[in-house]
Amino acid sequence: MDLQEYFKLVFSDYTLRTITIGTAILGAICGMLGSFAVLRKQSLLGDAISHAALPGIAIAFLITGTKDTNVLLIGALISGLIGAFWIRGIVKNTHLKTDTALGLILSLFFGFGMLLLTFIQKQPNANQAGLDKFLFGQAATLLEKDVWFMVLVTSICLGVLLLFWKEFKLLLFDADYAKTLGFNIKFIDMLITSFIVLAIVLGLQTVGVVLMSAMLLAPAAAARQWTNSLSTMVILAAAFGAFAGVVGTGISASQSNLSTGPVIVLVAAVFVIFSFIFSPSRGLLFRQIRLIKNRRDLKLHKTLAFMFDIVKTHENKSHPHTIKILNNFQGYTRGTLNKLAEKDYINITGNNWAMTEDGYEFAQNLYSKEIKNE
Repeated sequence: MDLQEYFKLVFSDYTLRTITIGTAILGAICGMLGSFAVLRKQSLLGDAISHAALPGIAIAFLITGTKDTNVLLIGALISGLIGAFWIRGIVKNTHLKTDTALGLILSLFFGFGMLLLTFIQKQPNANQAGLDKFLFGQAATLLEKDVWFMVLVTSICLGVLLLFWKEFKLLLFDADYAKTLGFNIKFIDMLITSFIVLAIVLGLQTVGVVLMSAMLLAPAAAARQWTNSLSTMVILAAAFGAFAGVVGTGISASQSNLSTGPVIVLVAAVFVIFSFIFSPSRGLLFRQIRLIKNRRDLKLHKTLAFMFDIVKTHENKSHPHTIKILNNFQGYTRGTLNKLAEKDYINITGNNWAMTEDGYEFAQNLYSKEIKNE
């Protein structure tokens, strides 16, 4: 099955439609909430929380003895929230930095979760098979009720985001100022963290513990390259995440033996790489183009300033001078001379050049600025 056939079947096949809509919604909510994690410089938060959710899944199974997805995800949510607030507690009550706290919680909870999974595997319980799918995800297990639950959670997140938009924005960019205005910074911070945990837990079934942090951060990192506006970044990140979910699902369904979760993450990574290279404001390509342009302009200005030093001693500004006197000037090239002529700063006649009125005024302003800077 190729991609074209897949997109035709999406509208008629229940399984494909469910998985596609589910991954699109997951990508959108992860991109939306991941924007706040990226801007708060908590990129490892998604990784720590997703790994912290693993013990909750194992403990929920040990208590209930069933693999009911809702029960397991509730356990993951509780475990993830505990991990998130332990991180806050460590940072607040010790001298450890946030990255250290994130690393500690990640390794501690994930190690405990793997220990519990190993213990469960050795138990005489037929229901234990398939729990390891939460490590890398299994999108094929998504049901229509799971998608509706995702829609509900996304709607709640969007409503809360719109309701507390001003507070969230203040917390991101100036928490101290928000505190002086009387906002409850602790509550707002807990609210953002709780929704990030919820988004991560929703994605465990589809993307898995190991790759969930990439799903949270990649769309936001890509969106950040295109804008300086928070609202635009959130919208772009949601769109990138949803598109990665749809395209990743399509590629996975059209090829055999390709897991959906890893493919979605790889598609999101392509968005990141493309944004890092081609975004107009921060992209490497346009940055290099601007650098080359700046270097070229610097050569032009240096050459024009040297010409101005020669011309200002003459009463007639348009007096012709031989090009040979520029040969001793470091940085002069025939190309810079032609560029100055194109800008109508100088006139070239044979082997002589003469400065125009526009060129003289521009060079005079340039010369004045250099003197002020010195």
